[in-house]
Amino acid sequence: MSTATPSTTLPQELALITSVLELMTQEQQLLVSADTAGLDQLTPRKAQAVLAMTTLAQQRHAQLAAAGFAADESGMQAWVDGNGAADALSGWQALLDKTREAKELNRINGMLITKQLSHTKGLINAMRTPTSGGEAGVYGKSGQAAPGGPSKRYVVG
Repeated sequence: MSTATPSTTLPQELALITSVLELMTQEQQLLVSADTAGLDQLTPRKAQAVLAMTTLAQQRHAQLAAAGFAADESGMQAWVDGNGAADALSGWQALLDKTREAKELNRINGMLITKQLSHTKGLINAMRTPTSGGEAGVYGKSGQAAPGGPSKRYVVG
């Protein structure tokens, strides 16, 4: 008979969500400073932690189903309310609190990404679009110098 309960994974889940929060805070700093190299290094680490969290949540959901509860967060709340020990209750509440914090950080980071993307698109459009009707843009859609752009010919007088 298995001794695993729906609360068995809570300490690991809490450690992982704490790690994800730290990574998301670093991500936010990298987004503000537009450090793409730092983001390239951080993103795989964050993805690994999120994948590990998902695996643990799936294990918890399986334990809930085996115990006759809904295999989701509402089932966990019902299990904790009816069967959970004090440590399970505090662990579950801490996990929920950290998850809410992560969702808010994710929302803010998403806004920063949208702002950076908008800024980048504006710069690209500025390089493509002529400033007046008679001038050609500097770069075409392919990123190459636009035909008819600034002339490389010299005028000899």
